[in-house]
Amino acid sequence: MLSSVSGALSRVFDDFDLRSQKAVVAAVSGGGDSTALLLLLQDHIHRRGLPIHIVAVTIDHGLRRESAVEARAVAAFCAAHGIAHRTFRWEGEKPVTGLSAAARAARYALLGEAAEAARTDVVFTGHTLDDQVETVAMRRARGEGRGLAGMAPATLYRGRTWILRPLIETGRETLRDYLRLKDIPWIEDPSNENPRYERVRARRLLANRQAAAGVTLDGIRTAQGARIALGEQAADLIDNHLSRASPGLYRIGREFLDAADHDAALYALRILLATVGGGQHLPEITRARALFTEIRNGCSRATLSRTLIDARKRHIWLHRERRGLPAPRPISADMIWDNRFRVKSGEKTPTDILIAHGASLKKNQIAECDAPASLAAAAHAAEPILFREGAAGAESTRRELSVSLMPVIAPFFDFLPSFDLAPARAVAKLTGSENVLASPLAGHKYI
Repeated sequence: MLSSVSGALSRVFDDFDLRSQKAVVAAVSGGGDSTALLLLLQDHIHRRGLPIHIVAVTIDHGLRRESAVEARAVAAFCAAHGIAHRTFRWEGEKPVTGLSAAARAARYALLGEAAEAARTDVVFTGHTLDDQVETVAMRRARGEGRGLAGMAPATLYRGRTWILRPLIETGRETLRDYLRLKDIPWIEDPSNENPRYERVRARRLLANRQAAAGVTLDGIRTAQGARIALGEQAADLIDNHLSRASPGLYRIGREFLDAADHDAALYALRILLATVGGGQHLPEITRARALFTEIRNGCSRATLSRTLIDARKRHIWLHRERRGLPAPRPISADMIWDNRFRVKSGEKTPTDILIAHGASLKKNQIAECDAPASLAAAAHAAEPILFREGAAGAESTRRELSVSLMPVIAPFFDFLPSFDLAPARAVAKLTGSENVLASPLAGHKYI
């Protein structure tokens, strides 16, 4: 029995190419899913003869009295199995509302820190098929479209860390059978039974076979294929019909609006609006569809997702609107400005550097722009500038201050699912942002 269960589970890492890794992080809470993940990962690395160091990481959210004790239990378990372990604790006050979302954000931030400390860009998590079905059920209840693809097998976190989910098509009970056969206990988190959490309510609803009938693995795979195809079509449209006319100003050819695949064009437009405006989420589809129809039917000016759209006879122009731009502030290491730029500073960077907006185009720059001068100037005025504190607002060059400003793709910055790599790469090329980190999915064509 053990050999048959282990044999099936031994293939869960086959979709990932780990040959370039010297270390990997495994997120381990002590629950059944993550405990099985850790042992399966250790077995996979040993069987393949990979020179990879595993670091098990426990995130202690500090929300239950037992959490510190559980973290120590995981540490002892890892020590018994020859696996390095670290505990990262969520410090500071916890919010009264939105606790689940805040805890999730803190968890991924700490896992990112753990990966950086381990000098790796790979973190494995124990999400299972049961988690996937619950996620899709919750998103379906909220009427989400692309979200019905569920969690991706690989998701890039903040441009630097790949979150990998090798168990995403493996049932929770299969993993528990594996642990039972090896006589290995696990910790049961009481919050998994607390109906105050949406996921617990979804799990209970899915226990009703009739309610669960609409969420199947085949259905999820179909939705994933559709999302990937939509993204590839949107990427083609971005590559073929968009250009950057000047800093912060983007031009869309009107033929884009007449694309044969209307859904892909609408999706591409939503991505662009969020990227140009620095929106973490795509604009609501109904409003974006209405805007798409309006600009296709004529010339107009509108704003959506902090982006100003100026539709003219030959082109549609996009730039960040002036409203809501950040006030001048000191830069800090690796800060994100206006959800549009990552600030990178070197060791020799002066400590009195401020970042703001309001740059003016010089006459020679206006002459070089292949765009209406008024639009180029408005777009440039919303771009970031750097200056020394007390220098009467005089702009300084980034080189002399040892600072670089790199555009980021706002809607894909925190989490970029592998489903969306094609449009993310197309927008990265358009905006001049950093290349998307190579995907560890074996045989993935977006590398």
